Order: sequence, then C-alpha cells, then structure tokens
Amino acid sequence: MNTITSAVTIRALRDGLADAVGRASYGIERVEITKNGKPAAELLGTEDFELLERLEMLPDVAGYRAAKLVDDGGRVSPNELLAELDA
Repeated sequence: MNTITSAVTIRALRDGLADAVGRASYGIERVEITKNGKPAAELLGTEDFELLERLEMLPDVAGYRAAKLVDDGGRVSPNELLAELDA
C-alpha cells in the first residue's frame, strides 16, 4: 500500500522546505524525499506521526496486559535476574 502523496528531490527540498513541511503538516500529505531517484526519507505531519507511534505501541500494550493477567505478584531482585540471565 503506497500512501505517499507527493515526492521531492533533496535538491528541490533545499529551496522548498517550507512548502513541503506545510503540505505534510496542514495538507496531511506524506512527502517522499528522493535522492538520486530513489526514496531516501519520508516527511509527515505530527498527527500522522502520532498515529504511527500509537499503532507501533499496540503490541507492547497487548503484551503488558497479557503479562499483567498472569502476574502472581512475585518479584525478583536485580541479582537474581542477573544470575538467571547468566545461566
């Protein structure tokens, strides 16, 4: 799935950075930055980035919730943990 809405070369970005940032932040566009004709980076707005961050956290949250359900309340000291990891 390609959600890139526009592309700009690094050279063009030097002169049009404000425009590219504006398109990404206000136009909710994902701007691909290319170098030598190949994708080099993506520029996206804060809202888009925050959504990607939340999506990235979902497996961690699910894992935490699953671990919490089976947590018996027991704890180990740092030394016990190191001994277990070294074994």
